[in-house]
Amino acid sequence: MSDAPAGGIARGGSVGVPASGADDGTGAREAGRPFTAVLGTPPVPGAHPAPADRLRNGYRGMPEAERSALWRQRLHEAESGLTRLLAAWHDTTHLSDWFALQAEIFADLPDPTAGGSADWQRVFFRGQALMERFLVSRHGERALAAWADAIAAVHRDVEPDHGRGAADPVHRIARQAELYGSDYEFDDGIGIGGATRAALTITHCAIWDYREKARRSGVRITLASPCTYCTKALSANIRAKGFEPTHSLRTGPTGHGCRWEAAAPEAPSDSSGEQ
Repeated sequence: MSDAPAGGIARGGSVGVPASGADDGTGAREAGRPFTAVLGTPPVPGAHPAPADRLRNGYRGMPEAERSALWRQRLHEAESGLTRLLAAWHDTTHLSDWFALQAEIFADLPDPTAGGSADWQRVFFRGQALMERFLVSRHGERALAAWADAIAAVHRDVEPDHGRGAADPVHRIARQAELYGSDYEFDDGIGIGGATRAALTITHCAIWDYREKARRSGVRITLASPCTYCTKALSANIRAKGFEPTHSLRTGPTGHGCRWEAAAPEAPSDSSGEQ
């Protein structure tokens, strides 16, 4: 994890990846070089959408039902991951407390047919705050990495694979950013199926805004920064899907942000000397 200097929000690029929207990535693929996938509006043959439409906030039109479903999936991943972790640790000391906490997490769930995404957002945030406090109060912040890995094991099974290579886990980051109303943009270039590298920059992370709003409304927030947990969780999810994550945290005029990249692991070199 590294922090860019204040004012350092800028769209990052990948070395050796074409920056021009006129390159569809085919040349990079045929040459065996990594290329970066753009995850906004899919390219139309013979037409290149405007950069503002193609690169920024590609999920702003996410349907309400899809937003609700993603909040529910995230809650399922988090709760199932913590259950998995407690089982792996054989942590029977606090099981009664955990059962009571589960009841609180799943209390007053929204109506399955009438509940909107704002209702499921409330349930998720409450559950996340409760689970963070439960884990950190008993095992310290060092346990967050183990929880993130346990969640990622669940994520690997429940998050669909769409066949877009490294673009898949970056899509998921963008969709989560959209749930909070964050501002984000994808790297330049046209992506195609099976991309070996994909990246995006969150230029304004609205999780910070939402946490402060929740804090003012009386929700107890355990961690001073959401990045403490979020960076671990997103990194673990990317690795669970078979890609290598890199990220940097950024602050500047638009607030808190970060840049994420997922890349296919490099093939091990043959050191045997055989031809």
